[in-house]
Amino acid sequence: MIAASLSFVGSHFLMSHPLRTSLVRRFGANGFMVVYSAISLITFAWMIIAFGRAPKADGLWPVGDIVWVAASVLTLIAAVLFAGSFIRNPSLPGVPDALAAQSPSGVFKATRHPMMWGFALWGVGHILVAPRIDNFIFSGSIVFLALAGSKAQEIKKRNLMGGQWAKWLRRTHFFVRPVALLRAGIGPWGAGILIWIIATWAHPFWDVGGAGLFRWFDL
Repeated sequence: MIAASLSFVGSHFLMSHPLRTSLVRRFGANGFMVVYSAISLITFAWMIIAFGRAPKADGLWPVGDIVWVAASVLTLIAAVLFAGSFIRNPSLPGVPDALAAQSPSGVFKATRHPMMWGFALWGVGHILVAPRIDNFIFSGSIVFLALAGSKAQEIKKRNLMGGQWAKWLRRTHFFVRPVALLRAGIGPWGAGILIWIIATWAHPFWDVGGAGLFRWFDL
């Protein structure tokens, strides 16, 4: 479990920064993305397999309805941030750099790293309801990669985009602003709620019991 998590997190940092230039030079921009995606999927699959096989110890705290409500809210917010991150995101590959010079919209009014915060809040929500050592390693790795990766991404984008990225930094926020998120628009919220409902409905297929509304209501 530890080896798989270190491979997943470490490969992201190595390919995003120290090895990125040499890999792009060797494989080209598109080839690099193929290599990056393949290694990410392989190491993440290893994490999932290792997590499934890891011994399941008792939780470190009791998990009642209050904890489940908190986790449900966090994962809903995570889904909204994730869904909205695909709309006018200057950090995505292939998106014109000029987008960073424009005013932020949607979830980017709440944070300039909605996808990363989506992953982080997803991890925190799952740690709350499954406070076991194996889950601290699994979900904790995702939380760490999301937040540390956000900071590393800012350094990379500053070097690549210069003044346009500096403008984006001045107009946006690192931490999530809740009020701004509520005003993100019907697109992110509609897509996020749909993702959240499907994901929580599907939990029993992984033998983990009901989640979200399906924990209390047979919908």
